[in-house]
Amino acid sequence: MRVLGVDPGLTRCGVGVVEGVPGRPLTMIGVGVVRTPADAELGLRLVAIEQGIEQWLDEHRPEFVAVERVFSQHNVRTVMGTAQASAVAMLCAARRGIPVALHTPSEVKAAVTGSGRADKAQVGAMVTRLLRLDAPPKPADAADALALAICHIWRAPAQTRLQQAVAQNRLQQAVALHKAQATRATAPTTASVPTTAPASKGRLA
Repeated sequence: MRVLGVDPGLTRCGVGVVEGVPGRPLTMIGVGVVRTPADAELGLRLVAIEQGIEQWLDEHRPEFVAVERVFSQHNVRTVMGTAQASAVAMLCAARRGIPVALHTPSEVKAAVTGSGRADKAQVGAMVTRLLRLDAPPKPADAADALALAICHIWRAPAQTRLQQAVAQNRLQQAVALHKAQATRATAPTTASVPTTAPASKGRLA
């Protein structure tokens, strides 16, 4: 499985490609950052991010794209920029028919370090260890992108089994409902026969 991880951001959009399967050593294929100038017009920055991600998709041909799920922060401006960059990454993948998975920061941290509250230094250290690198990737956005790819490789089989189980359960419920409706539709109706109470005899005067 080859996964492109994307740590979305307007100024620095981390990208990293990891290949492997759960239970076996993983391999880093590439890592980097797509940068845009902070003083540039927003539309041009988004175009630059799109072009950068397209280049990574062309060069590495990932089977999946894992993007960090945007979550609420106090800095609304930062959230908006992250969400816009995230949307660009999803658009690039969808245009090529590549499945996209969203993972929260806590999910990624827990998958890579065992703790959903790990800091960036801990994530970088574990990424370095898991991918057998000489040093943590710089900047942290690049390490986070690799962590996203690792998280997806490890979580994808479990997510697939869960989705299949949910789909199977829904199918069984739909079949059961259809059978119940068909049974009610074909069941013979029993006509009710009104009962007439015998007339009471009046008293003789």
